[in-house]
Amino acid sequence: MKNRILAGAIALVSTVALGGCGYISGSGGGDRTVTVWLMKDSVSPGFLDKFTRSYEEENPSIELDFQIQEWSGIGPKVISALEGDDAPDVIEVGNTQVAQYAESGGLRDLTLESMRDLGSEDWLPGLAQPGSINGVQYGIPWYAANRVVIYNKDIFQEAGIDAVPKTRAEWIDATEKLNNGGNQGIYLAGQNWYVLAGFIWDEGGELADENGGDWQGALDTPEALAGMEFYQKLQALGDGPKDADEEKPPQTDVFAEGDVAQIISVPGSAALIEQKNPELKGKLGYFPIPGKTAKAPGSVFTGGSDLIVPKNADERGAGIAVVKALASEKWQTELARGMSYVPNKPSLAHVIEGEEGTAAMAEGATRGRATPNSAQWARVEAENPIKPYMTAVLQGGDPAREAKAASERITALLTGTGTG
Repeated sequence: MKNRILAGAIALVSTVALGGCGYISGSGGGDRTVTVWLMKDSVSPGFLDKFTRSYEEENPSIELDFQIQEWSGIGPKVISALEGDDAPDVIEVGNTQVAQYAESGGLRDLTLESMRDLGSEDWLPGLAQPGSINGVQYGIPWYAANRVVIYNKDIFQEAGIDAVPKTRAEWIDATEKLNNGGNQGIYLAGQNWYVLAGFIWDEGGELADENGGDWQGALDTPEALAGMEFYQKLQALGDGPKDADEEKPPQTDVFAEGDVAQIISVPGSAALIEQKNPELKGKLGYFPIPGKTAKAPGSVFTGGSDLIVPKNADERGAGIAVVKALASEKWQTELARGMSYVPNKPSLAHVIEGEEGTAAMAEGATRGRATPNSAQWARVEAENPIKPYMTAVLQGGDPAREAKAASERITALLTGTGTG
């Protein structure tokens, strides 16, 4: 299973690959070994080496053993570890995966540590909320990433737009001006459902609602329909396909052609654009997805990782200590600066000042959300009835009727009454 940021876009944010499934061990001098599973591409070897040397110097009885895992197939592997007798002491998981693993009953309750030692009241909600199940904090936020608007400064200048939009209304006005002269105002694929989720949340709607432990799809509420209406209006100001997502074709390739004013993506996409078209280097800008008013940016899906501790780990206490260190201000700062991630607290956003894309991402992260906190949400994403719903509406279908059908399918998947 991939970390859910633009179908694994942590790999876009990260610029360094750890390469394969391997391990990075410490000096070997410790009396006890703490085994940590980290996901491929999450951090650089340089960060791990620096953290390992520092931690083992401060804790001479501990040796760290970092084992790098592939996203593909990680779900069953983690479940097997949680149920077995040889679990690692710490596991990095996608923030939206915590509910699935908590359902197994194999996670350590970290509520006390999160409140007493880690300042949980200040965490980004898009990381903290999916790590908390029924009031119990199982996942400790580690890092985040979210979408921003990447724009072509030359096209903005040609259209006479001197300031980036701060509200939805300003955004639409600007995009209408940009959508002429052979340029697309915005390239927005018809099935970019994570972007739609943000618009729905801005309207006060949800993808699915929980009532007394029962989940049901909520795309047919007036609020969710208003979010879809805004998506439809914005998507029409470009030539994005109505029946495909942002990877078919890759929207970075389309933007690199030079006639697209804006896309919505993680800042790391800029490197792919510049690689495809070096002439755009230095011509790309970033701003948070605008909100309904200038008081706050728009809501965004927050992807990223949490750290969990298995109940059956041999070194549970030592593992918790390692989690505390990785989530601390010192190492959050190192991680954010080295990997262009958003730190787990808005109060740490200042550590990435001067990095335009990451700063825009951090500003947007204050309005971050996650997908519904159901252990069955992975089933919804696997089939994903939201995508054909969006296509149907964009191709002229009745929004209320199509939303009702999609909501019913989401309900069936969340309750186990539907196959898929």
